[in-house]
Amino acid sequence: MLLALEAVVDIAYNHGEEPAQAQDITKNLGVPLRYLEQVMQKLVRAGVLKGVRGPRGGYQLAGDRRHTTVGEIVRLLDEAKRPATALLESEASNDIAEHVLRPWWLNTHDMLMRELDGITIDDLCRQAQMKNIATRTGRPVQFDI
Repeated sequence: MLLALEAVVDIAYNHGEEPAQAQDITKNLGVPLRYLEQVMQKLVRAGVLKGVRGPRGGYQLAGDRRHTTVGEIVRLLDEAKRPATALLESEASNDIAEHVLRPWWLNTHDMLMRELDGITIDDLCRQAQMKNIATRTGRPVQFDI
């Protein structure tokens, strides 16, 4: 999940409107290309990123970074784990698990997701800019602060 967030922020912060090539992203994030490609394809299928074909192709944000939230990306990648989570939730082993722990966990999860829904990719890019983090491409990417 963190890799997906890192990749999306890397594209938004370091490449702006230019497509980011997978090789550049793997170099920036220090992950194997094979692993990154699986994550990127999930993000493309979900409509967070779009693939750009051609020699100068790569990945771009599919939508406006001001409207793409961290919560959206977390939910997208959490969907793969849903069946296992649902199975565990249906197998209450005792009253404490069923009436205390699971409700507490679900409430905590809901609070976390509300918080993540309030953070956009643009917010994270602005934080990086305010911390004077240079873009890796050498091209200035402007964010109105």
